[in-house]
Amino acid sequence: MSEKSGKNDKAQKAERNEKGGQTGKDALRTYRGKRHFDRTAEPSGERGARDADKRDADGRGPDSEPSFVVQIHDASTMHFDFRLEVDGVLKSWSVPKGPSTDPQDKRLAIPTEDHPLDYREYEGVIPEGEYGGGTVMVWDRGTYRPTSHDKRRRPVPFAQALEKGHATFELHGEKLRGQYALTRFHGREEQDAPSGGRAKPTWLLVRTGHHSGGGTPDPRRARSARSGRTLRQIAEQG
Repeated sequence: MSEKSGKNDKAQKAERNEKGGQTGKDALRTYRGKRHFDRTAEPSGERGARDADKRDADGRGPDSEPSFVVQIHDASTMHFDFRLEVDGVLKSWSVPKGPSTDPQDKRLAIPTEDHPLDYREYEGVIPEGEYGGGTVMVWDRGTYRPTSHDKRRRPVPFAQALEKGHATFELHGEKLRGQYALTRFHGREEQDAPSGGRAKPTWLLVRTGHHSGGGTPDPRRARSARSGRTLRQIAEQG
């Protein structure tokens, strides 16, 4: 590799990391730094990292679509966590009101740290005092098909679409099915950031198309796609 090529690679890697496009173990540094795995049963990501090595840039294996999961998290505040498999990790957003099946609903989606792939199956109780302490339910899970394209209708890699601030995809879940879009916009938090400072970007998660839907279910009455349990049952049984 030439010195010029090496510099270009470093510059590209730095730019990608700046935009949240880290992959593998580097992308999980923040996730691991917030947790004590001798106290919480949450996955550390080692197994998921091995799985990621077998997938392409959009998270697909040789004959599979990338995965997604929606978890209900009853922590300090009740919310839904929306996670899409991208570049070997689960890109994650906290959605206070949960994803909706109604195209009229525009759901606020706040980016959180990347999670390991094996977090797709995590359901249980994070101990009090630990980061995110509370009950976690796998509310929905499945795969998705990236559908982003450029002005010439050419496919755009999903990670690149996210970096540009607008990504479209089709969910194939047990509860959520159909076309959705994630769009980054400049919220008040960004506008009020000091000059030269950084503010967390804000996104909208929207069901696209003309199909009417029923919105989002009451999380207290929802049942797990993994175990069929309610939040209360998970909290009692672990």
